[in-house]
Amino acid sequence: MTFPADYPINNRWPAKDPSVIQLYSFPTPNGIKVSLMLEESGLAYEPHTVTLADSDVRSPEFLSLSPNNKIPALIDPTVDGEPVTVFESGAILIYLAEKSGKFLSTDPAKRAETLQWLMWQMGGLGPMFGQLGYFTKFAGAQIEDPRPRERFLNEGKRLLNVLNGALEGKDWVVGDYSIADMAIGPWLNALEMYGTKDALGFAEFTNVVAYLDRFNARPAVQRAKNIPPRP
Repeated sequence: MTFPADYPINNRWPAKDPSVIQLYSFPTPNGIKVSLMLEESGLAYEPHTVTLADSDVRSPEFLSLSPNNKIPALIDPTVDGEPVTVFESGAILIYLAEKSGKFLSTDPAKRAETLQWLMWQMGGLGPMFGQLGYFTKFAGAQIEDPRPRERFLNEGKRLLNVLNGALEGKDWVVGDYSIADMAIGPWLNALEMYGTKDALGFAEFTNVVAYLDRFNARPAVQRAKNIPPRP
């Protein structure tokens, strides 16, 4: 297959420069992770805004690239003469780290530790905070039964405590700034949007508070918060 000719997604989100990485995303926490990595690594890319509406994420064009109908997804058009496609934000971070040679240590122990914390975010922090947002700010907030909110508030506190301990005496989760931090930081920022910081006692997790301040001070983080731009 050749890009863009053989890729249906190009019919809906056409590439202006088909020689560079094509990113199909929206600035949610998972989308910001990948925009951030592209900004930090300096890899050339072209962002396309794919909204969360069914008309976008469930369209045949987007499903041809991301069958799980979730953003983000990307196409790297020129890898040994063949395009490479990747969906799932964690997988994309690993792919881009290996492509750029940045933000993922080649030391086996450090690499394993970094991937460990990336998986921790993918399997724990993101899903639990996402459910917390659903039951406190979005449609689930209308449910009168308090147990779902309590469940995810308690799990959110537990996860923040885990991260707080891991950051003791450190600036970043694993040695130098890495894809693990790029995965974790956007989900910590989501708590502001959900309005759940006070309920979680966020200020009590002092290592996490300082960590998030360092994260947000990075210019690439500020840029990535609106890449691709919202409509």
